[in-house]
Amino acid sequence: MLDDISSMFMSLEPRHFRVFTGIEVGMKFHEWVPVDEVSKYTKLDISQLNYVLKDLGHRGLLRRQTVPYEGYQIYFEGYDLLALNALVKRDSLSAIGDELGVGKESVVYEGLRDMVGGLGQQPVILKFHREGRTSFKQVKRKREHLDGVHHFSWIYAARLAAKREFEVLNRLYPEVSVPEPVDHNRNVIVMAIAEGSELSKTKVLDPEWYLDRILEQVGAAYAKGVVHGDLSEYNVFVSDEKVTVIDWPQYLEVEHEKAGEFLERDVRNVLAFFKRKYGLERDLEGVVRGVAGK
Repeated sequence: MLDDISSMFMSLEPRHFRVFTGIEVGMKFHEWVPVDEVSKYTKLDISQLNYVLKDLGHRGLLRRQTVPYEGYQIYFEGYDLLALNALVKRDSLSAIGDELGVGKESVVYEGLRDMVGGLGQQPVILKFHREGRTSFKQVKRKREHLDGVHHFSWIYAARLAAKREFEVLNRLYPEVSVPEPVDHNRNVIVMAIAEGSELSKTKVLDPEWYLDRILEQVGAAYAKGVVHGDLSEYNVFVSDEKVTVIDWPQYLEVEHEKAGEFLERDVRNVLAFFKRKYGLERDLEGVVRGVAGK
């Protein structure tokens, strides 16, 4: 991720974004997008195009190859900037703040968006998906929704993961306690901030109550046809009044052949945490039956 993505974003001109978009479009058909393809899309004269390509390369936002031909790819950071440009134009984002966390497959920032009617600003979270950055093949093996995809790239993986997570948040909210989805573009999701702090880093005073609330949310999601698929103490936020379940890109439909297996794993992870940290014990099979409404 860029050290100061906000400053970088503000320093770019419309022609920079035209070149980014031209390369993005070309990457649907080329591993390395030829210069003449970028030129056709941007309609910039060759001197302007070469200047912008060189400038973006010096900023670390493009990759370039010269053999067997001159071609370009977007780095993740360039793709991030394209998404931010779209979100700002749609008034879904007005400011970018500090980095809040980095995971294997995402980077999270704080941000602000202007409220409708000039009623102030709403704090939001920006989640930049990073699926495929380290290993395309490994991610493809782990993601059911990528089965059968032959023309596979990190752009496709990250974009699909963001779209998939945004759609399931819309499907679950507000009946299930998940972050309120605001908008998404390409590999970036804008959502409301989850209240409280991460369960793994929090000492709760009434662990029975919090365990019950988490299991209620697992059951509420199941009732809407969804299994989280990767639930643990690291993607549950707790506050004095509620729990919020985050990180949904690996969800499964309850009709999926592995849904029961993943539901049991989700519940097992939660029960194991509360047993390890608070000494609470619950019957796994009974809890799974309960959250599945059986």
